[in-house]
Amino acid sequence: MAREPDLRAGSTTDQRIALAHEWAGLIEQVRGLGSEFANFLAPPRWQDLSSAVGDGTGVVVNVAQRCHALLVTADGVTSVPLPDLTGEEVHARTTAHIARLRRTDTAAQWVQHTKHRADVREVSDNFQTHHAAKTELLQAQSELDETLLPDLAWLWDVIAEPVLRALDDAAPTADDTRRRIWWCPTGLLSFLPLHAAGHHDGSGRSVLDRTVSSYTPTLRALAQAARSAEPAPAASDKLLVVAVQNVGDMPPLLQVAEELDLLREVFGEDRLTTLGLADGPQATRKAVLDQLAAHRWVHFSCHGQQDPFHPSRGGLLLSDGTLSIGALSRGSYQGDFGFLSACMTASGGLSLSDEAITVGAALHYAGFRRVLAALWSIDAETATTLAKDVFRSLMRDGLFRPERSASAVTGAVTRLRDQHPAHPSRWAAFTHIGP
Repeated sequence: MAREPDLRAGSTTDQRIALAHEWAGLIEQVRGLGSEFANFLAPPRWQDLSSAVGDGTGVVVNVAQRCHALLVTADGVTSVPLPDLTGEEVHARTTAHIARLRRTDTAAQWVQHTKHRADVREVSDNFQTHHAAKTELLQAQSELDETLLPDLAWLWDVIAEPVLRALDDAAPTADDTRRRIWWCPTGLLSFLPLHAAGHHDGSGRSVLDRTVSSYTPTLRALAQAARSAEPAPAASDKLLVVAVQNVGDMPPLLQVAEELDLLREVFGEDRLTTLGLADGPQATRKAVLDQLAAHRWVHFSCHGQQDPFHPSRGGLLLSDGTLSIGALSRGSYQGDFGFLSACMTASGGLSLSDEAITVGAALHYAGFRRVLAALWSIDAETATTLAKDVFRSLMRDGLFRPERSASAVTGAVTRLRDQHPAHPSRWAAFTHIGP
């Protein structure tokens, strides 16, 4: 070990220099322990990061005094100025967007509460209150959609279109070829659906129409996931299903039973390990964590929650409480695909917006290479529709192929968009994480 410096003598500057030397010496000792520690606390080389994107592009969007995007490809790193993007406008649009999401969530909870009251006591006042709640929910959803559309157009104009134009200038592609993109937004920009940026008017000027997009918490995380060996397809593998329809005072999740029927259809009953059913093992936190270690694939159909001011407290609501982001991130798994049919599983924290503290990122960091998550609350019908589309796309001849999940999610979200172009709140929330 390095000799402990004498902090009782000398100036503050001398003490800091001594501590810096000791710190440098300790790092060198760790790096000398073996090849696996050779880059301990060292910044990643661009060659290591570029290998993660293969033929695609990692896009790090930096929101600062002068905003720009770093394009990481196999050929190197290119900086693209984003002169029309400002931190002030990102802050203003994100703040307004989060306020509208909160209004919609509050209205949805009020509808559930007033419905229960009207069911229990069928009197005129309760029916009128329930009607008022439904009216408020419709107005909140309408306002969310009406403002999301210009937000998506703005994201295209100031970020996505300049990035794609720079890529086209450097390496043109055929008109029918979709670029492979990994978005890595920073700060408050991570709350906005960059993967859905565009003018959704049939013009084709959208990220959905021109790319297969995923997110990555960091390019280093993507590189680690890409380095993991791609497991061979296996007809005998089982899917872990965590199905929790009723928990606490939360409204029941009507889609849980329908999603379970879907998974039985796609995989077969004998290829499911199901936790949470009334007549089977309960979906407790310990049971879920234990089973995650024994499965490559998992589907969560349950409530999710996020505290934007204390994001590590967010998590999945299970039979005996919340499986927190912290508990998930402490795991070490060999998973390949996680489908989070739960609300706000791709949403992080306001106070630590540069940190990817989300349920989806936690599952990804813990070893599940590919994760499908949602930026905000999603309705039951839409979640089930997307699940049907994605799982049926990934199962071919009895083999489940999650390596196709990014394309499957892009296709499913695009089809939802085409059915409901004026209602982006129904389809813009769904995100894909990983290779």
